[in-house]
Amino acid sequence: MKSMLNFASPTHFLRLARVLIPVSAALTALLLGVGLYLAFFVAPPDYQQGETVRIMYLHVPAAWLAMLIYFVMTSAALGTLVWRHPLADAAQKAAAPLGAGFTLLCLATGSLWGKPMWGTWWVWDARLTSVLVLFLIYLGLVALWRTIEDPGKAARAAAIFTLVGAVNIPIIKFSVDWWNTLHQPASVFRLGGPAIAPSMLWPLVVMALAFTLLFVTLYLMAIRNEILRRRLRRLSILAAGEQEPSPARGSAWEAAYEP
Repeated sequence: MKSMLNFASPTHFLRLARVLIPVSAALTALLLGVGLYLAFFVAPPDYQQGETVRIMYLHVPAAWLAMLIYFVMTSAALGTLVWRHPLADAAQKAAAPLGAGFTLLCLATGSLWGKPMWGTWWVWDARLTSVLVLFLIYLGLVALWRTIEDPGKAARAAAIFTLVGAVNIPIIKFSVDWWNTLHQPASVFRLGGPAIAPSMLWPLVVMALAFTLLFVTLYLMAIRNEILRRRLRRLSILAAGEQEPSPARGSAWEAAYEP
């Protein structure tokens, strides 16, 4: 366990990120280009929805990431509270704004898609409402990190908040099965196989991979920036001749952010 924590230290992460970020960014650009071309120039229009169905290629990957990022944050919250992982706090803090951004994109594209299909921009549908709650949770976590000045207290409070909010994820996933909603049920990940034609499925898969790699790229950059920000804060405290209070972390935790 000790060797694993040393390998995942901020210093090792910065070295790894220096290599991974350019590679991930290049793959993201490539897949986004291919995915957008397939989605808007190759994939056929839907026989009922017409060209409007192309919103799906942005909406579905954004919805997928809205939940995936919260799962990542939940794992980081456990790392903070249970294992006190050196990178858990930074990883959790870096993910919240990205989760809010992708969830907002999901809500916006869903509204654009819903207007011609349902005749309205918004309905208090179980799926839509639970995703809106997820967006508010993300905003609450961002505000929490900014409100509490002490990083240790902010990390513990955000971790508890994240774990409590995780109950919303299965509600989002199974809302169309538990309640009678306007939102269509799952059509890709289902027991009987995808219900989408291959000509539409493959562009959707490519776009989902592109969005996932986009998140990975932005996430690595955000964690890197958070580590550098904490190191700068640490140096400022040391330069002022003060000692940062961190009783819950101890000297080992403080040393993890030494330059």
